[in-house]
Parts: sequence; C-alpha cells; structure tokens
Amino acid sequence: MFRIQRIDHIVLRVSDLDAMLAFYIDVLGCSLEREELQIGLHQLRAGNSLIDLVPVDSELGRAGGAAPGHEGRNMDHLCLHIEPFHAPSLIRYLRARNIEAGPVASRYGAGGRGPSIYIHDPEGNVVELKGSPSGS
Repeated sequence: MFRIQRIDHIVLRVSDLDAMLAFYIDVLGCSLEREELQIGLHQLRAGNSLIDLVPVDSELGRAGGAAPGHEGRNMDHLCLHIEPFHAPSLIRYLRARNIEAGPVASRYGAGGRGPSIYIHDPEGNVVELKGSPSGS
C-alpha cells in the first residue's frame, strides 16, 4: 500500500520561544527556515526534516489547550512522509481499519508543499501522513 520514508516534521508547543529557538539553533545546530508570525509558526531545518515551534499563546498554540506540562501536551502532531500518496486508496485503507481520516489538503513540510491527511493514533495523538509535492 505505502511505505514510510521518514519523519517529515514535528510540531512542538512551547512556553518560552526564545529559549527553545536558542536551544535548537545554537545548541543543536538547526537553522531558522521559515516563519509565519501572524499564526505563531517558527520552522527550523533539522537535516531533511523540520522542527516547528509554536508558542502556546499564538493562534496555533492556543488550539492545543493548556501549556506543556504535567497535564498539557507538548506535541501538536507527528508527520510521516509516505510514498506513494494516492488519496482514494489511502482513505479506503484507513477506513478498512476503522480509522477516521480528515480531509486531504496541500500542506507545507520538509519536502515543500504536498498532499496530506490527518488521523489519530489509539491514544488520540494526531498523525499527519504526507506525500511528495508531486503527489507520488
């Protein structure tokens, strides 16, 4: 059906953006690739992948509920790059396993814009399945 190629990106909800940027850029060597300040998205290049930092008080961050901590979640979602990405087959595959899939949309990730779909794992974590920009 499909084979996971790599993790495309992760999204971390953060309380102290400056400290997190300093850690990932200065300590781990990531580079700031892209920002969408109006919604609170800061994308860092980590090799072939991205680490997205989303302040909890931003538009995107508020959607995740309480700030990270003992009772608040820190990760918004995990994105897995898959090939091939054939939406009708993928939706049929997921439905056959009683997994509800969100709508297919073009979203930006480490490989650029490409088709993706959101699902939830058994514990409610959001997993994004993302294809290549060409959709293959």
